[in-house]
Amino acid sequence: MTDSQDSVTPARQSDTTSGPRQVLQVGETRYTLLGTAHVSSESAADVRALIRSGDFDAVAIELCDSRHHSLTNPDAMGEQDLFQIFRQGKAGMVAASLALGAFQQRVAEQSGIEPGAEMRAALEESREADLPLLLIDRDVGITLKRIYHNVPWWQRFSLLSGLLGSVLSRQQVSAEEIERLKEGDVLESTFSEFAAESASLYMPLISERDRYMVLRLAEDAGPGRYRHVLVVIGAGHMKGMAEQLAQPLPADPTPEREQLEVTPPPSRIWRALPWVITLLVLTGFAIGFSRNTQLGWQLVGEWFLINGVLSGAATLAALAHPVTVAATFVAAPLTSLNPTIGAGFVAAGVELWMRKPKVRDFSTLRHDVTELKGWWRNRVSRTLLVFLTATLGSAAGTWIAGFRIAGALFGG
Repeated sequence: MTDSQDSVTPARQSDTTSGPRQVLQVGETRYTLLGTAHVSSESAADVRALIRSGDFDAVAIELCDSRHHSLTNPDAMGEQDLFQIFRQGKAGMVAASLALGAFQQRVAEQSGIEPGAEMRAALEESREADLPLLLIDRDVGITLKRIYHNVPWWQRFSLLSGLLGSVLSRQQVSAEEIERLKEGDVLESTFSEFAAESASLYMPLISERDRYMVLRLAEDAGPGRYRHVLVVIGAGHMKGMAEQLAQPLPADPTPEREQLEVTPPPSRIWRALPWVITLLVLTGFAIGFSRNTQLGWQLVGEWFLINGVLSGAATLAALAHPVTVAATFVAAPLTSLNPTIGAGFVAAGVELWMRKPKVRDFSTLRHDVTELKGWWRNRVSRTLLVFLTATLGSAAGTWIAGFRIAGALFGG
């Protein structure tokens, strides 16, 4: 694909579609980029009309494997092992995905248009026409992780609170938010106010995905493999992808594409911090006992009480089972001294044991989480809340108790 960029036609508004189209001839293959609105019945009609025209022998869409699975299987969440989600540290990512899904569901209920209707149209029509379907977008989980790691640490809390707060705190989706969804997907809409002013956020959210989707096209629908490929993407990606396709691409795009899938590991400082805290706390206990046995036991008692109360109270706020609250109260002071296991993992495990989610919880999950109170009503989402609140309570307890120990030993 390095020497085959023969021609690029300018963007144009089609006579037969409501959205913009741009056609690029790359060697023997023509790519038609169709800019769609993710909340628009007209975009779905555009997709159906183009595929039914018979002009294309392949269809590429702005979906990853996980979103494709969720779109074709609404009960996908019920197939997941919740315990494994907690064990693998994916609870936060699942909660964020549910929050984004809740936003989509509210948009659907208020506008009467299901977000992603154009993608469903592409799935149905390509299947009906027996055309190859190419999933070219990057996994949403990888994008979220790269966003998190790409922004400065002091911006991360505002992004997370913006994600969850904007989704959970407002029961009505504003007209402005719906309009933003017409230019990009729910992920872009949620972070749009940050991306406009943050190059570190724009890069993984928009620019990298433009590049990634073009590289996937080069892999799965390179010049000569198909005669004419319809590429169904959000209108916000058209300009970037057209510019990328008009430039020479690597002969082997796979290494660069795989590089865009790498999630940076935590820094050495963050990996070492839990062990450093554990060492400091144990050292504080040792100093306390060396000075006075009573002081030593006082420090140990305060550590257990502060950690236990804050973690237990946090799970209580999540309406955890009484046994879960008690177990968290006992476990948090111990897990805070063992970086290999967290209080949230213990709390979620006990909650799953005491209140195993039923089939109904999985079937109503997407609807329940559209309301703030639904997160507590549904056993699946409530277990996620138990994990997150226990984790936050334990973290707060560790720092507060740590400062109490330092004050008792060195405060004069």
